[in-house]
Amino acid sequence: MPLGKIRRETRRVLIYRLGSLGDTVVTLPCFHLIAKTFPNAERRVLTNFPVSGKAPPLGAILEGSGLVHGYLAYPVETRSFIGLWSLRREIMRWRPEVLVYLTLRKEPHKIIRDALFFRLCGIRELVAVPYSKRLRENQVLNGNGLYESEAARLLRALGSSDNTAFQNEANWDLHLTPAERQRAAEILNAWPAKDRFIGCSLGAKVYAKFWGEENWRTVLKQLSTRFPDHGLVLVGAAEEFQMSERVSRRWAGPRLNLCGALTPRESAAILSSALVFLGHDSGPMHLAAAVGAPCAVVFSARAYPGVWFPHGKNHKIIYHQTPCYNCNLDLCPTYKKKCITSIAPEELFGAACELLQTAKVQ
Repeated sequence: MPLGKIRRETRRVLIYRLGSLGDTVVTLPCFHLIAKTFPNAERRVLTNFPVSGKAPPLGAILEGSGLVHGYLAYPVETRSFIGLWSLRREIMRWRPEVLVYLTLRKEPHKIIRDALFFRLCGIRELVAVPYSKRLRENQVLNGNGLYESEAARLLRALGSSDNTAFQNEANWDLHLTPAERQRAAEILNAWPAKDRFIGCSLGAKVYAKFWGEENWRTVLKQLSTRFPDHGLVLVGAAEEFQMSERVSRRWAGPRLNLCGALTPRESAAILSSALVFLGHDSGPMHLAAAVGAPCAVVFSARAYPGVWFPHGKNHKIIYHQTPCYNCNLDLCPTYKKKCITSIAPEELFGAACELLQTAKVQ
């Protein structure tokens, strides 16, 4: 059922969305649309929590935005009859009237299984459940060899088919809080390159997306030589700190390694001031695009071109479409990641230079 056919007086809406930081950023237009459709409803998200964590990955993006009011834990790692029965009881106690289905599923039997579970929880209205192949799959765009983005597919499943919600920049707003912006300002104002820096994130959650330290070392050395007065800000998880140090230690200008020091939303506030963002297909890339930073990024071909590209038009995306593209592999033992390892450092260097020159003109 499309979102627009649901009664506006709905009081409780459960949104089903699993995923990580980047997966959440691409659903921002959906969360904005749901909030506008049900402005007076309590909106909670059923999502995955880390095994030992107290907060969901999704909460690191949405917390403080006002788009949702709470979370329920979906037992991904320990799914069992007892766990699902406990979840059913928790959902039934809250008594949501509407379920909005935003989770990526390709297998019809799993989608039907999910729908039956939510019906057994007493939820009357199920929105955007992708029963049909057309709603499950990203459509080919006319003439340019690209596929519909995942954000656009989800909006289409919600019933927003005219692309307005996708193109509206307000729907990509993270609603950064004054405290988050102040934290970024305090860091940058004490730093000599606050007005001329490149943002960068070298990590990749999936190994097949990782370009390699030597490639990044080469690109950063070339950029440092070409733009010796520019700063470099590195963001990412705490476990990426040492790698980021190794790769960037010869940067000529001012350098800030903030890996592990900031929340994802504080990182977004920092990146909103970057001239350019460099990285992989990753959560930080999607955050940078959401706050308007031009992105020069290297992509593996594990997904169709366009599906996970950053939102916006001012980006340089390097994607080599090998015959094995859209494999969806996390590891690539057969072809040794030839899609991304075939990208030469000079390609990213050239793309970054073009964006930096454009930034200077503006």
